[in-house]
Amino acid sequence: MASTILLDQENMALVLERLASQVLESISGTDLLLVGIERRGADLARRLAKLLENKSGKPVQLGTLDINLYRDDWTSIKDAPIIGTSHIPVDITDQTVLLIDDVLFSGRTVRAALDALLDYGRPKAVKLLVLIDRGHRELPIQADFVGKCIATDLGEQISVLLTERDGCDLVRKDLI
Repeated sequence: MASTILLDQENMALVLERLASQVLESISGTDLLLVGIERRGADLARRLAKLLENKSGKPVQLGTLDINLYRDDWTSIKDAPIIGTSHIPVDITDQTVLLIDDVLFSGRTVRAALDALLDYGRPKAVKLLVLIDRGHRELPIQADFVGKCIATDLGEQISVLLTERDGCDLVRKDLI
């Protein structure tokens, strides 16, 4: 399998710093709740929360969201879906929620996340932040904050590796 490295550890850190600055510039002064989509979106959300706290000097509310029961393909998965836990620490009603994921592809994960999120209340607004946007949308969903847009073919895969989960920070494009 041929791989191309798109972001190394240093470049990923720079992208996350830039995203944190954009979020502060765009959403400052509101009740903001970061919600990371399990798994790597949650890891990225924790990193962004620290960056935002360091930049603003204010604590940032942070939650995680497991979307497995909301996926539109769970009945076609051979094994039963593995159900994790969500942690939404506050009532999201009238808050601005920043939904965070690693890769935006078809839009189906984000649709599932929106369905799951609405079980916790009616937010004032939901914004989407992704580390990588690879295109090929099947639903009319787009990110408000994008770390990097990567043109891909359908026969390629974007892999985001994070130190917390994988032992290193790396984004690569693989031929499948």
